[in-house]
This record gives sequence, structure tokens and C-alpha cells, in this order.
Amino acid sequence: MDVFTGNMGWIEVVCGPMFSGKSEELIRRLRRARIARKRVQVFKPVIDDRYSEYEIVSHSDTRIEAEVVNNAKEILTKLDWRTEVVGIDEANFMGPELVEIAQQLADTGKKVLVAGLDTDYLGRPFPPMPDLLAVAESITKTLAICMRCGNPAKHTQRLSGSEDLIVVGAGGMYEARCRRCFEAGIPKQETFDFLSPKQRTATASA
Repeated sequence: MDVFTGNMGWIEVVCGPMFSGKSEELIRRLRRARIARKRVQVFKPVIDDRYSEYEIVSHSDTRIEAEVVNNAKEILTKLDWRTEVVGIDEANFMGPELVEIAQQLADTGKKVLVAGLDTDYLGRPFPPMPDLLAVAESITKTLAICMRCGNPAKHTQRLSGSEDLIVVGAGGMYEARCRRCFEAGIPKQETFDFLSPKQRTATASA
């Protein structure tokens, strides 16, 4: 849904693994809304400062300015009542309150565009995305390219690091994997796959 008409609100969700173009698609829709002369406001969680503190930035370096919030409830405090289209990136970091807030915004006639991961590094549904998908009028599932075999990828593979559910990172810490190549959790052997031959030799002899 790229054309916004009338005063009816709704929720659109773009979901998928990392490196699948979610943020890029969100930015594209928000820009089209501005071309249609709609008042647009964009939000992102404070935890996501990988590329820019006050912009949503895709992995292909597409950018759009955004307001930073600590949680979903803060969206309401920063929202301009004249805003017609609300963009929210990295919804998986916003907490369960985002579902009710997105519905409130849609019920008041606003178009709510949300992007986020639908599964975590263990392959489990990543809250609050499942509930957002259930209440949304429009859902777009994006797929990446498996870094192992080149097939369509629906999973985000964590390569190393913490076992915490939320660890913000990009290339080097995560990669896209298909169903066949995905290994839930943190496979120990992956550490060696991304070392240079010299580093690998040094590690093996240590």
C-alpha cells in the first residue's frame, strides 16, 4: 500500500531477517508518503545507533531522519497531532507496548509503517512482531540471500558473541541464512570461518 487516501488508518508491517532490505523498504514507503504531501514522522529505538544516531540507515546506506525513543510509549509523547504517517524501525526492540500504541495510532486515522525482525538468533518469533503481524492490514515478508549457499534466507545467524537476546550489530556479527544452513544459537565453529589464514593458524597453534 503506497498510496494513502481518505482518513482511514491502518498498520503495515515489513518483516524478515537482517540484510533483507526491511529498512530500505520502510524508507521507500515513507518517502512516497512525503511525495504524496503527507505529514510524516519517523521513530527508531535509542539502542540502534550502528550507523547514525538520528537517522534510519539501511545496509545499502539509504537514509531518512528519525526521532530517537527509549520505548514505544515515548512515541506518543513526541508525536505531532498533525502527523498522518508514522514510521517505526527496529520494532523488535520496542517492547510489547508497541502493539497497543500502533493500534491506537491507526484507530485515530494514522498510517503506521513498521519494520523489524520477525525471528531472533535462535529462530524463534521475536516479540512484539508476531502480535503486530496479527493486527496489521498489510504484511510484507522480505528475504535475504543465504551467505552459505545463495538460496533465499529467512533466518538471522549470529556468528559469535553474547547469548543475550538483544545484541545490536551488523556485518561480522550476523549473516543471513536459509532454513537448511541456519544453526540456532552461536555455533562455535563459526568463529574460525571469518578469520584470515594467518589468524586461523595462530589460533590453532595457541
